[in-house]
Amino acid sequence: MSVEFLLSALVLGLLGSGHCIGMCGGIGAALGVAIKEKSKAKHLRLLLAYNFGRLSSYALIGALIASLGMFAAPQYLRIFAAVLLFLMALYLAGATQALSWLEKAGSVLWRRIQPLSKGLLPVHNDAQALALGMLWGWLPCGLVYSAVAMALAQGSALSGALYMFFFGLGTLPAVVGGALAATGLNAFLQKRKLRLFMALMMFIFALWTLWGSLGHGDHSAHAGHGSHGASDAHHGHMMHEGHETMIDKQHFEQLDSEAQATHTEDHDMDHDMDHDMDHHNHH
Repeated sequence: MSVEFLLSALVLGLLGSGHCIGMCGGIGAALGVAIKEKSKAKHLRLLLAYNFGRLSSYALIGALIASLGMFAAPQYLRIFAAVLLFLMALYLAGATQALSWLEKAGSVLWRRIQPLSKGLLPVHNDAQALALGMLWGWLPCGLVYSAVAMALAQGSALSGALYMFFFGLGTLPAVVGGALAATGLNAFLQKRKLRLFMALMMFIFALWTLWGSLGHGDHSAHAGHGSHGASDAHHGHMMHEGHETMIDKQHFEQLDSEAQATHTEDHDMDHDMDHDMDHHNHH
């Protein structure tokens, strides 16, 4: 996976930050209330542990999904991801709630996971915060599912895990801001103009994904062309060597023929000389 693609995962998380305020910001704020320690340093450390657990779950989901994606054609998976990104862009613009069906589908699994979090509250230590974050990473979310669709097209478990982890990093400003009750940041992320701008950028990101799924911007074809050229050059070299070998063989045969002819002439001369000597002795 290229650095460019990891950055695109980070940008996807940042663009969806407005959605994160509504989905995960409240959870982060509830976590802040649940933390009994008054120390700000302790609060921040537990909050970071919680978010690391959340990102770890994202990475696990990405690895599992990308492993399944290895059995499907990457271009079709990227088209599917582009469709979800288009729908996410429309959601950020307030034009549709089309991704709600995905969240409803994910809620089936979430209903089994959520009860496990009750035993972790209130949070007293890093281990509890980490475990809580790993559970909340499975919260049904249209933005997360859009990123998961991108991870699906990565072709390997490691690439899918890295993509989802970097996506999670992009969501940190909104989630941490919500947990720290950073009302100024929350208000900024909820501004209509900013959400429209983020929707436009996600729309462009969806177009870029669709463009890549159609084979544009892929250098593999050029690489194949280069390999073809190298193959032709190698074939030509082999033909050239074969031609030289044929010439050498013909030259050798010519020399051998000349040598045989010379040998025949010498033999005839020797025979004539022997005949003359016999004739002379006879007289």
